[in-house]
Amino acid sequence: MTTVVLADDEALLRKALAALLPLEGDITVLTEAEEGGAAVRATLRHQPDVLVIDLEMQGVDGLEAVAAIRRARPDQVILMLTRHAKPGVLRKALKLGVQGFVSKAADPAHIASVIATLHAGKRWIDPDVSALAVVDDCPLTDREIDVLRATGEGYSVADIAAQLHLAGGTVRNYLSHAMQKTQTRTRHEAARYARKRDWL
Repeated sequence: MTTVVLADDEALLRKALAALLPLEGDITVLTEAEEGGAAVRATLRHQPDVLVIDLEMQGVDGLEAVAAIRRARPDQVILMLTRHAKPGVLRKALKLGVQGFVSKAADPAHIASVIATLHAGKRWIDPDVSALAVVDDCPLTDREIDVLRATGEGYSVADIAAQLHLAGGTVRNYLSHAMQKTQTRTRHEAARYARKRDWL
């Protein structure tokens, strides 16, 4: 029997998976979470065999939740569900230790099969997800993406520096490089440019 915590802010999909996964395999859904912060708390409390989490959620998103879980529980097995495999996101998730990626459009039987695969200590990335993610024309480094993402969320340079544990001058350097690479005049323009191209 594989225990699962299920985190997704789409209630209909979450409830459907919670009902269907136990029918497709030896799976017990311990609890559900509707946003990233709740996913962190539920995972640390219930310590499931596999966390199944949506990439994009309201509030704390999937990557932020995974990073927090990794700090407290480094060996947690994680399956990430996604609608859009944005260039760069797959690489970042893999760096965080996510073992599996599956499209949210996948059949519940397939998701149950992938859960079993991950529980057995293997990795799984759906071909349709990896094909999209491989086409990575993003010239930005991971840190440049981090500071642009924070810029797009409205944080000041000082806030970004505190959030990423960097010096203010270092943040400005990353932003300057990102502006040069995107050929934009301000950090906000650079953030909009990068988001429009699905780099963030």
